[in-house]
Amino acid sequence: MKKSWKIDRRHFLKGCGVALALPMLEIMGAENKSKAPVRFLSMFHPNGVTPGKWNVEGTGADYKFSEILSPLKSLKNDFTVLSNIDNTYSGDHVAMTSSFLTGKAVNQKGEFKSIDQHIADKIGQNTFLPSLELGTEPPRQGKTGVGPISWANTVSWRSSSQRLSPEINPRVAFDRMFRHISNPKEAQLLSTKRRSVLDLAMNDLKDLQKRASKQDKEKLNEYYSSVRAVEKSIDKSLNPPQKDWQSPMKPEFIRPAAGIPRNRDEHLKLMIDLMVLSFWTDTTRVGTLMTAHGFSRQNFPFLDGVKNDHHGMSHHKKKKELMDEYTIVSAWYTSQLAYLMERMKTIDDGNGSMLDNSVIFYGCGMKDGNGHNKSDLPLLLAGHGGGKLKPGTHLASPKKTPLPNLHLTLLELFGIDTPTINGVGTGKINGLLA
Repeated sequence: MKKSWKIDRRHFLKGCGVALALPMLEIMGAENKSKAPVRFLSMFHPNGVTPGKWNVEGTGADYKFSEILSPLKSLKNDFTVLSNIDNTYSGDHVAMTSSFLTGKAVNQKGEFKSIDQHIADKIGQNTFLPSLELGTEPPRQGKTGVGPISWANTVSWRSSSQRLSPEINPRVAFDRMFRHISNPKEAQLLSTKRRSVLDLAMNDLKDLQKRASKQDKEKLNEYYSSVRAVEKSIDKSLNPPQKDWQSPMKPEFIRPAAGIPRNRDEHLKLMIDLMVLSFWTDTTRVGTLMTAHGFSRQNFPFLDGVKNDHHGMSHHKKKKELMDEYTIVSAWYTSQLAYLMERMKTIDDGNGSMLDNSVIFYGCGMKDGNGHNKSDLPLLLAGHGGGKLKPGTHLASPKKTPLPNLHLTLLELFGIDTPTINGVGTGKINGLLA
């Protein structure tokens, strides 16, 4: 007998100009939820780390955590520390950012494409967005000794002449994910009213809840609350509430660009939430998240003991006060990875959590900004890759293992078998895949 109450895995909640893909539900039927998709996310942080404060002691499962990695202690069984992997390019912040997912710098000869786009070509056809690129800092212009600073705007490249710039405006990113608008008049109307995508799709949601099981209703309520929370966070960050007191002294500050949250820490958290939401709704299965520009001069007024900008402290010249600041900032970035992983770990995918079914490639294209050190990059691989990864250890590869070897291993995980990546690479990383 045909069970008409079942819905397809690709079912959307629809309303005027919006469409929200749903999380995995019982009502989708066993044939639709046999196996969740494996997602790929690259989370990039700029300017390197304090080497002695990143490196762990020991190998295998019994390694000792370093100061910078300490925010990840409770998640030890969900990631692998990688060491002895070198960038194949010697350059500066700009060139070494461009090689993070490509294995070669932009100014090197030959065509290339970043691994996220290779993966998107393989698994991105079944989602609304083949890939999603998010960031927190606007593109920059100018030049360094190697080339244009704009090379460090992103780590994602469709080709050597086509970079995919990250979206840094959370509202624009949210609308791109969920407001599927077909004509300009409708877009203008939605922009004017600024109605919630959930409000616009409410009738469809109510109809679905009538047919849902108790467990599905709980999942739908959690999903609804998460989407609503992100919407409220965006509204609050872009339209802060009126304060009940104001200093008689007029502060001096440069007004942030329109539509960008004033607080950098809140901004990054919002972009992390949006990336998680994009995976949860199956809007995309491939993402890159630039925690900051590859040549970032970001300041950190919300971190105690940090006075200098990030790029400045990375050129510490071994001065203790600058190295201490550098360490604090590096640990803050790993705490953002911890937040991402913890969020993904709470989301049920039907067969494990979202973290169980994801691959997160975290790190930077240089080890230490002081001297632009390319050796032994600060890299982690988080998630379980749908059972294809063996997390929970420190994996020390042979010294001077080229970064493209890691790229080739990640491509293999997603079913892409190629002898080289962009003409570089000498093999695969042993011991990483299950």
